[in-house]
Amino acid sequence: MQVHDLKPAAGSSRQRRRVGRGIAGKGGKTAGRGTKGQGARGQVKPGFEGGQLPLTQRIPKLKGFKNPFRVSYNAINLDTLESFDGEVVSPDTLRERGMVHKHGLIKVLGRGELTRPLRVSAHAFSQSAKAAIEQAGGSVEVIPPPFGHGRPPARGNALTNR
Repeated sequence: MQVHDLKPAAGSSRQRRRVGRGIAGKGGKTAGRGTKGQGARGQVKPGFEGGQLPLTQRIPKLKGFKNPFRVSYNAINLDTLESFDGEVVSPDTLRERGMVHKHGLIKVLGRGELTRPLRVSAHAFSQSAKAAIEQAGGSVEVIPPPFGHGRPPARGNALTNR
């Protein structure tokens, strides 16, 4: 059997009804549009409700709150670092090996166990991850986030308005 031999099961697909082909067949004369009125004549926009304010305009918009100062991290766990070949772990080395996404801050979390010493530098650490790395004989370095992360100084502060 070839691809060009494939066809749908018998009775599973039907031809569309061709309306407006005379009064002899189904859908003749008015062709399913009823008698007179806007819908029987020209094209009506989808969602048009005869001049009433459409549903898409009636529903509320922009509800909720999106925190502009939210800091999101790429999480990496200790069991992933255990499989890391090398002794120095940094955001650049993790990105090179495809262990984290290209962009964003990195936080080391404490799932799993670490059996060898590693020098880990990341933007944040959980307390359990920090303790496990140091217990295995490794070291932890917290990298400050790059520009653009964090809250700007408050407006109206006497120190910033000089």
